[in-house]
Amino acid sequence: MNDCINRHSISANATIRETLTALNDLSGDSMTLFAVEDDGRLVGSLTDGDIRRALITGYTTEDKARDIAFRKYISLSSDATPEERYNTVAHARARRINLLPVTSGGVLTGIIDLRKMKSAIPADAVLMAGGRGERLRPLTLDTPKPLLKVGGKPIIDYNIESLQRYGVKDIYVTVNYLKEQIIGHFNDPKWEGKVHCIEEPCRLGTLGSVALIDTLTQDYVIVMNSDLLTNIDFERLWRHHVDSRAVLTMATVPYTVSVPFAILKTDGDRVIGLEEKPTFNHFANAGVYIIDRTILSDIKSGEYLDAPDFVESLISKGLKVSHYAIEGTWIDIGSPDDFRYANEVTRSVFKIKD
Repeated sequence: MNDCINRHSISANATIRETLTALNDLSGDSMTLFAVEDDGRLVGSLTDGDIRRALITGYTTEDKARDIAFRKYISLSSDATPEERYNTVAHARARRINLLPVTSGGVLTGIIDLRKMKSAIPADAVLMAGGRGERLRPLTLDTPKPLLKVGGKPIIDYNIESLQRYGVKDIYVTVNYLKEQIIGHFNDPKWEGKVHCIEEPCRLGTLGSVALIDTLTQDYVIVMNSDLLTNIDFERLWRHHVDSRAVLTMATVPYTVSVPFAILKTDGDRVIGLEEKPTFNHFANAGVYIIDRTILSDIKSGEYLDAPDFVESLISKGLKVSHYAIEGTWIDIGSPDDFRYANEVTRSVFKIKD
């Protein structure tokens, strides 16, 4: 974010000529500058259009940037609530704004590149990365499954990067098998967001390890398997969850079963009809959940708990569980065939270049 400030800010004392030169240096980037005073206070934004209109109305190239800066800019306060952050980002994107300044007491503290960030959903995320990946052996004998490369990049990286594009700031990765490799992977300074590795003392199931995390702060938590390859729209998933007033929403994928025989309709031993080679359409669990943080207190620390058991317990209590059908790519990389298929489709779906 500091690099973005350095590239897209200019002194309010700079001349219009200097501002034009700085904008010209941004060729190929977002052509926007932010004029700041010596104390860091944000004065306004500047584009080619602002300068063109100023020159038409009589300003000269020796006038100051502060004199022509657009002062009705949209900004995000650094202490904004999650809801305010989400709404501000959504408003800026709707206005086709590429760069959103972040301020604290009027001082420019950061710039969010909205070409890279799709939303700012108020959620934390937990990725399950502790499994042994036994069906993928020998590939997983020395490499944990989430770090296997698909399209030249570790599987888990696609999910981390996607969550960050939707504005998820805190991401937790639960680790067990070959955990040192995953911990080392996220110690790399290339990761701009906060990726925290949580070590499981033993296998705790899909949701059991969530109880190990006591620093969740958002009202919603996205829980997902780390070895999925999907381009799910996390904002739509979150929006569906909120609108449906569910306590847990499961992402699902369509699953069709075609029976190659005639199926009997019966009443006792009496045949009352035949259905020739029927097709049944179902929704299958995609291994991605969004959960109200309040109900996670029901999970007991140290106890094994898989997501289906937790879902069943919520339903038995009369709580609402909804589902959201994924539109797009979803691959559960559980077998060598899945792994090969993922490598085939990844380059086109995720725009990977050779």
